[in-house]
Amino acid sequence: MSTAQPAPGRPETFPHGADLPLDRVVYGPDVADESQLRLLGDLQGKRVLQLGAGEGHTTVALHRHGARVIVVEPSESRLASARRLFDREDLKVEVLPVDLADLAGVRAESIDLALSVHALAEVDDLPRLFRQVHRVLRPEHPFVFSLPHPAFAMIEPGSDEPLRVRRAYWDESPRRWAAGGHEGADRSHTIGQLFTGLTRSNFRVDTLHEPEPPSQGARSPLWSDAMRWVPSTLVVRARKQGL
Repeated sequence: MSTAQPAPGRPETFPHGADLPLDRVVYGPDVADESQLRLLGDLQGKRVLQLGAGEGHTTVALHRHGARVIVVEPSESRLASARRLFDREDLKVEVLPVDLADLAGVRAESIDLALSVHALAEVDDLPRLFRQVHRVLRPEHPFVFSLPHPAFAMIEPGSDEPLRVRRAYWDESPRRWAAGGHEGADRSHTIGQLFTGLTRSNFRVDTLHEPEPPSQGARSPLWSDAMRWVPSTLVVRARKQGL
């Protein structure tokens, strides 16, 4: 099936098409990063499960802060991009080239932190993924993830004043994208679906951010003026409860 090039400013392409730093985790285009949100805690010596490789920037940032990272990524092209960066950084990374919810190769209660940056939007069965992440996390340890905000997914690309709504908030039909030699299909997950799925998988949500973009400064290549009105990224932290 062919995939059309998306209009500029669509966060579903993130991190592809973004110029990202290697010293900190960035959760989405033109929003607060880990240096401001402080969701991950001390990473020194921590075993981190990263769901989705992106182009490798997040992995390098985690490593620079002392983490030992396992990357799960089903896409060959994205893994190839990430590995090129790992090679340039002389970084050895454990990689599982499997579906994001296929965590059978990870021991139960062996992970200190699970992290995903703009990758879970491509997952059809989020409750299954939540259950698998719960299995591998240590009790009370965090699962932090960001997604394209479901409200922003409603907006017509390129619209600003007035904003034009192109789809319903509850519309889960895939939005196909292509950027930087990669392609995918994102599905919008409502905040209610995320909260319910996490709770039923025995997570406790303790933080939810809808970051406002900075009022001034340089904009990323994915910037859209619609981001001034509607949050483009949703960031969630949940902690494992029980066993």
